Amino acid sequence: MRPHLRSRKAIAVLTVALLATGVAACGNSDTGGKGDDGKITLGFSQVGAESGWRTANTTSIKEAAAAAGIDLKFDDAQQKQENQIKAIRNFIQQKVDVIAFSPVVESGWDTVLKEAKDAKIPVILTDRAVDSADKSLYKTFLGSDFVKEGRLAGEWLVEQEKVATGPVNIVELQGTTGSAPANDRKKGFAEAIGANPNLKIIASQSGDFTRAGGKQVMEQFLKANPKIDVLFAHNDDMGLGALEAITAAGKVPGKDIKIITVDAVKDGMQALADGKFNFIAECSPLLGPQLMDLAQKVHNGEEVPARIETQETTFTQEQAKEALPNRKY
Repeated sequence: MRPHLRSRKAIAVLTVALLATGVAACGNSDTGGKGDDGKITLGFSQVGAESGWRTANTTSIKEAAAAAGIDLKFDDAQQKQENQIKAIRNFIQQKVDVIAFSPVVESGWDTVLKEAKDAKIPVILTDRAVDSADKSLYKTFLGSDFVKEGRLAGEWLVEQEKVATGPVNIVELQGTTGSAPANDRKKGFAEAIGANPNLKIIASQSGDFTRAGGKQVMEQFLKANPKIDVLFAHNDDMGLGALEAITAAGKVPGKDIKIITVDAVKDGMQALADGKFNFIAECSPLLGPQLMDLAQKVHNGEEVPARIETQETTFTQEQAKEALPNRKY
């Protein structure tokens, strides 16, 4: 082969090699989860779809991601911790930019969160906290003060029963065992009602945050306890299930048995406006826009507060009537 042909062939081979390198450099493998369009990729593991609150929360996250131009990889854990751990590991393997999740329970996250930290993927906790002693395993927590919600519910009851001269029997429908909202709402409520020795919790059991669970456990409470004055349910859905059991037992919800719940989703607010519930402490599910803002900030390396609480209120029956027409969830 002549020398000039040899050099032409070498240039051609070098050009192909450079083009191949350029293509590889533009692919997803080296971009930390970003696609060709430069979008941030957020891996999100949701608890499940156990309630109206959770459904509204999921909708808020999906809509906010689309509006913010964030590529959302969504996973439903179906209320199982092992599913969430598997999802987080999948997100790490996919090299997403940010991981966010709402933990099913508080304990048992250190190992997988350390894996995310080692992979240099920032983690955001939403709605529910973890009990890890190592706060460096996640960047921030976005959600409600569950202890405060329980305390507000208890304080309302203390005010209502301040003239009671005898025992006021309370039954409690707890959320998922070991979850942050169940632990904290129970704690806040117990602290508040401690101000009145007449207020006594005579039975407390998990209804797993579901309507079916609330109905089933309330049926058991009614059979075992002939005199129940108050029900405190850790969310609206359990309260709505309990309402069915109370009605079936021939009692009038809201009158024979006062019902206090947490969340303020539309069905719960309707029950409150109709006089079947007596009081609701709000827990807003509309965390999507704040989460997307935080995802962008932590991805950019910006400092964010260790804890960001959502702004919430409480509702009486009259307040529920006023708020219902404009309720978003």
